[in-house]
Amino acid sequence: MDIDTRRVINGLSRAVRDKWRRKDWYDIYLPRYFGETKVGETPAEDTEKLMGRVYATTLAAITGDFSQEYLKLYFQIIGIDENTAQTVFKGHEYLRDYLRSLVRRRSTKVDGFYRVTTKDGFRLKIVVTAMTNTRIKTSQERAIRDVMSRVVEEKAQTLDFGQIVHEMVLGKLASDVYNEARKVTALRHVGVRKSELLAMPN
Repeated sequence: MDIDTRRVINGLSRAVRDKWRRKDWYDIYLPRYFGETKVGETPAEDTEKLMGRVYATTLAAITGDFSQEYLKLYFQIIGIDENTAQTVFKGHEYLRDYLRSLVRRRSTKVDGFYRVTTKDGFRLKIVVTAMTNTRIKTSQERAIRDVMSRVVEEKAQTLDFGQIVHEMVLGKLASDVYNEARKVTALRHVGVRKSELLAMPN
């Protein structure tokens, strides 16, 4: 390596180090309905660049229960108080490997896609998935989706945003769907595999 090249590389290294020194670190906190505990930290040169940033983690990292590692959660920064970043639940999804592991031959995967507004005015997209033990008829798929729709709509009408988020990620919503849909056919899995916050109330 010649002298000029070494100077360029050293100059770039110093520039990167200086850029990182100029950044402040902010503690990222979960929303109230997740206990308002610190979930991570992130650097930023100024707060404007921090607003709207999405932080990803797993449910296992929040609860300490490794069996919940399959669920990825997203939190969006919506406020800054000194070096503390407040967040809102932005959505969640199954990890791809976990979703792939649920698929079986000679069975049916039934998906229901719903857009709802919670009691306190939050707009959500919710995807519910059911896995059957055997292949089923189209009429049975329709009946399962009817159950999904009925349960999701009822939750949206009676629960606020924090409550419905809890029921989605901790399994209560899926459990309610399962208890009704199993009357249609035998099921081996029901879950809310994905959600997304579409809009917050003004």
